[in-house]
Amino acid sequence: MTLPLSPFIAATEAPPVMEARRWIEGVTFPPDRPLINVSQAAPVDPPPEGLRAAIAQAAPNDPAAHLYGPVLGLPDLRAEIARQWSLAYGGQIAPSDVAITQGCNQAFCAVLATVAAAGDEVLLPTPWYFNHKMWLDMQGVRAVPLPAGADLVPDPDHAARLIGPRTRAIVLVTPNNPGGVEYPGRILRAFLELARARGLALVVDETYRDFDARPGPPHDLFADPDWRDSFVHLYSFSKAYRLTGHRVGAIVADAARLAEVEKFLDTVAICPGQLGQIGALWGMRNLSQWVAGERAEILARRAAIAEGLPALPGWRLLGCGAYFAYAEHPFALPSAEFARRLVAEAGVLLLPGSMFTPADDPSGARQVRIAFANLDRAGIAALLDRLGGLALPRR
Repeated sequence: MTLPLSPFIAATEAPPVMEARRWIEGVTFPPDRPLINVSQAAPVDPPPEGLRAAIAQAAPNDPAAHLYGPVLGLPDLRAEIARQWSLAYGGQIAPSDVAITQGCNQAFCAVLATVAAAGDEVLLPTPWYFNHKMWLDMQGVRAVPLPAGADLVPDPDHAARLIGPRTRAIVLVTPNNPGGVEYPGRILRAFLELARARGLALVVDETYRDFDARPGPPHDLFADPDWRDSFVHLYSFSKAYRLTGHRVGAIVADAARLAEVEKFLDTVAICPGQLGQIGALWGMRNLSQWVAGERAEILARRAAIAEGLPALPGWRLLGCGAYFAYAEHPFALPSAEFARRLVAEAGVLLLPGSMFTPADDPSGARQVRIAFANLDRAGIAALLDRLGGLALPRR
């Protein structure tokens, strides 16, 4: 007997990063030409020693760290986020406006579960972050593609024309995954005004905001005294403090919305992990200078990609920032086949643009995402050398 399977789950694409990892199974990479893995945007180094020590001290000495905690997270961490975000964005955020989640993906799922139901619609700029699309598919919510255009910045006027009677939210990611681009503050303001006028939620994922190249706040949405009526902010501690395995994310939204989010979180995870939250709180209080150094290094790597990739014959850089470069390749192969061929031809693992676009969007076949943040400048030079030396048929 075959067990039943939800049609929504069955229709959801397989996890792209896991699929790409299968491409290297059984492949041997010589010592003088090791695999260059630019497929995933996750720090490969452990957290700083001081943060690890804070977690290590809590593990044997804080009995509460091993118990269920508050569903919406540790009060001290929620208060610290409210304090620091209020200063950083020039707005007023209360601890009751903050919830802690098991990573930013869970934050997205929790918020969207309170916003949209099966049969509803959500606008996603394309190229989109595939986990956002996967969650909507699993819930029977239609992801409405909003093509971001040549500069990879979505147009609020275009979005307005796509809003229908079942639209419930607009989702933005800035700095963008996969495109890397930083959305101008005026664009975010225009989207907030659009969402407010149409009675929608504007959900902004700022997982990579610590690596934004611009000085000062990236937008003024929290400075709007009525931000709670339409704006939801998502954040991840995974990148800034290298806490990927501890899964610590955050939602900033109206407290009434978080009361609904609490139902989801209590059902799915009961509470976020205590030790990861302890580490995140220690990091917020002690690692501002360290994070500034990490940001400077990422920006230097970004500059190396921005200078070097367009110099490769036929390559076109579409967006670059934070952890990502998004580019158009010059080869005759569709991007999915091109990415698989790269493993054997060049010892490079990256993701094809087809993983970030609708199946009927031809642009995905010409594009690739390069997650360069884990490469130092010598590694970036090696990557560019391998891409430049490819002997594949061109368009």
